Amino acid sequence: MGRLIVIEGVDSSGKETQAKLLYEALKKKGSQVQLVSFPDYESDFCLPVKRYLAGDLGENPGDVNAYAASAFYAIDRYASFKMKWGAFYEEGGTIVCDRYVTSNIVHQAMKIDGDKTEFIDWLCDFEYGRLGLPVPDTVIFLDMPPQYAKMLMANRKNKITGEAQKDIHEKNETYLKAAYENALHVCGHLGWNRVCCAENGKIKEITEIHSEIVSFLEKKLK
Repeated sequence: MGRLIVIEGVDSSGKETQAKLLYEALKKKGSQVQLVSFPDYESDFCLPVKRYLAGDLGENPGDVNAYAASAFYAIDRYASFKMKWGAFYEEGGTIVCDRYVTSNIVHQAMKIDGDKTEFIDWLCDFEYGRLGLPVPDTVIFLDMPPQYAKMLMANRKNKITGEAQKDIHEKNETYLKAAYENALHVCGHLGWNRVCCAENGKIKEITEIHSEIVSFLEKKLK
C-alpha cells in the first residue's frame, strides 16, 4: 500500500493551494505522487453533490440530513478511488488529497445535535470499512478562522459554475462558523495535525504555511 496525506479545512482555507504545493514539493523530491481533489466535479458520479450544493434539494444545508449528504460525497470518492487512483495507491504511490472522508466529518457531523460520536463512527465504518476507501496516514487541518476565510471567499468563483454565485455552504455564514467550530473539536478528538493559517490579526503567507506543512511531514513520515 501507498501513503495517503489529506489537506483538510473549511471553505476558503487554502486547501487547494496547499495540496498543489505539497504535491509539487514531493514530486520534486522524486516521490511517486498523485494529486486528488474532492468533490470531483468533472465526474458523472459527482452529480448528487452538485445538485445538493446548488440548492436543488433545499436552500439550507440542513435541509438534507447528514447521512444522505454524506452518501452523496462518499459515492463520488468511491468512484474516484476505483477509476482514478486506487491502483496507483495500492502499488505504493503517495496520494495528496484536497479534502477526503474528513470533509464529511467537518461539514456533515455538525448537523448532528449533541454528541457526534455515533455519526462519526457510522461514517468511518461506511467509507473506510464497507466501501473500502483507504484510511489517511496523515490529516493536516488548515485552521483558517471564519472572518479570514470570508475575506478570501469574497473574490472566489463557484467551483461548479465558475460564476460569482456561492453554493449553499459558502453563502451561509452561520453554517460556515458552525462547521469551523466542529472542525476544531474533531481535529483534537481525532488527532488531526493543526496548522494555524492566521496570526497576529492577519493571514499568514502561503509560503509560510507550506513550509510548516513540509516541516511537519518530514518529521512524521521519516
